[in-house]
Amino acid sequence: MVKRKQNRDPEDLEDAPVPKFKDIEDSSSDSDDDMDMIDVDFEWFDPQPEVDFHGIKTLLRQLLDVDAQLFNLSALADLILSQPLLGSTVKVDGNESDPYAFLTVLNLHTHRDNQIIKDLTQYLLSKSTISTSLSALPNLLSPTSTAQVGLILTERFINMPAEIVPPMYNMLLEEIAWALEEKEPYEFSHYLILSKTYTEVASRLDEGENPPQKKKKKKDAQQLETFYFHPEDEVLHKHSVGSTNFDYTRQEDEGASDAKRAFQEMGVRPQGHMILIEGGKFEGAVKAISEYLAQSS
Repeated sequence: MVKRKQNRDPEDLEDAPVPKFKDIEDSSSDSDDDMDMIDVDFEWFDPQPEVDFHGIKTLLRQLLDVDAQLFNLSALADLILSQPLLGSTVKVDGNESDPYAFLTVLNLHTHRDNQIIKDLTQYLLSKSTISTSLSALPNLLSPTSTAQVGLILTERFINMPAEIVPPMYNMLLEEIAWALEEKEPYEFSHYLILSKTYTEVASRLDEGENPPQKKKKKKDAQQLETFYFHPEDEVLHKHSVGSTNFDYTRQEDEGASDAKRAFQEMGVRPQGHMILIEGGKFEGAVKAISEYLAQSS
């Protein structure tokens, strides 16, 4: 595997348009026409064990939300960095800076004796039981199974544009192909994507100013509209065997939903999310992500 991302000009990558961000200094303007736009150049790199440990650990903590405390994130970051020829980081200040996004895949079969993979596997199995569409997962991840399940972990800062995603997935496909040529264990029978969603809940901050006239019944969780932190998840669903939202194990304090709201009236209640895709359908799913995000950009 001689071709690596650091040997490529990031500006030559297809599906990687240069996004424009609103200038923060002009964000107080009343008119969108008065807002200046700044160009930001994103660069894609292989994970770098020497410089990316803390950045990836931070993104893992964001991905796992309150349940991050249940896992040894240092061990998980080390495992990700132990395979630097697979996966990507996205940076804006050169290779020595912290990543703003990352994507990787871990073989749950190959690493099944690693304690952090044991902990993650048990966690994901416990969360999958609420969905009949994921009923195959216990057999796929059982100790005696020969299935090769690739766990995809990907996260990015909240203000990163979705346009950075297709290059990461496309490069992952390319790297898996290179790895298979070298007889490495990346011929996955399935891919399991760990992600996040959220629902909106009524804010408690305004209760003092506008007390409700009558107590309203809480909506059933299944009736609440689901929103995606990662818009590509909606595309992945169409190619999946099954998916589910799940509540985090650790309970948040009252008012946590309000702490996570930004520039909106409703509070934000995050949930975990997982998507299972058969290996043969993954390439088509990646192509669909590129087409979908190209249309919405």
